[in-house]
Amino acid sequence: MSPAMQELLAILDLERLEHNLFRGRSPQTAWQRVFGGQTIGQALVAAQRTVEADRQVHSLHGYFMRPGDTQVPIVYEVDRIRDGGSFTTRRVVATQHGKAIFSLEASFQLSEPGLDHQFPMPLDVPPPEELKTQRELLDHMENVPDIIRRFWARERPLEIKPVNLEHYVTREKLPPKQNIWLRTTGPVPDSWPLKAAVLAYLSDMTLLDTSTFAHGRAIFDPDLQVASLDHAMWFHREHTLDDWLLYTQDSPSASGARGFTRGAIYGRDGVLIASVAQEGLIRPRTKPAN
Repeated sequence: MSPAMQELLAILDLERLEHNLFRGRSPQTAWQRVFGGQTIGQALVAAQRTVEADRQVHSLHGYFMRPGDTQVPIVYEVDRIRDGGSFTTRRVVATQHGKAIFSLEASFQLSEPGLDHQFPMPLDVPPPEELKTQRELLDHMENVPDIIRRFWARERPLEIKPVNLEHYVTREKLPPKQNIWLRTTGPVPDSWPLKAAVLAYLSDMTLLDTSTFAHGRAIFDPDLQVASLDHAMWFHREHTLDDWLLYTQDSPSASGARGFTRGAIYGRDGVLIASVAQEGLIRPRTKPAN
């Protein structure tokens, strides 16, 4: 298991401060703000700690309000909104420096049978064995901006193999779609609540990027202000996380300085594990007046 993966599992193991009150920390990295997926995953863990073990998360909806500070802990307060016969609802507010930085509502359900169907996994995607990870691409791709190279070189708990590479090296306007393969750099313990938290963490990867493709832009462009605004996720089926996952993404719309992206996470066996939707701020920066 890589040190980064060990760190991810450690930061998802929140400290209990009091009834309904938990504290989480951030990895000690050079990131200027807390990664959104970390906040989603930790908030979900806080909610799970207040729910009966026989109820599993089936959906979550979160709003990002302020950038998180990586240098101080995050306090998560859980509101036990409802415990029903089949469903349980929780609200979580994440706080730093006395102000809310993120809020989450999550719903949990008893396992029960019902109708079952899914969209099939795309068949025209090359398998991960035929692709290179972002780190491996550092030695094989030219014209990749330095800021992207530095991001790819960082130690992370995930390996990512992008299928489409054009948007990294060109300003051409491209269809706002992409497929990426990803997997954790170490085993995830056989606990569905923890696996769901890891899925929530990785679900924030590359979504905002996709909404810039149609404009020949990238989230690292210095003249863009980029940030996640909200994030929704639906957990369809329990699944192992010990192999590559395919994350398919498309962006139906961008308007009002916001970009909207949808995602679907498949197991390599074709099982649709989860669906994701996110809207993010993509605001052109105005030049300061002379």
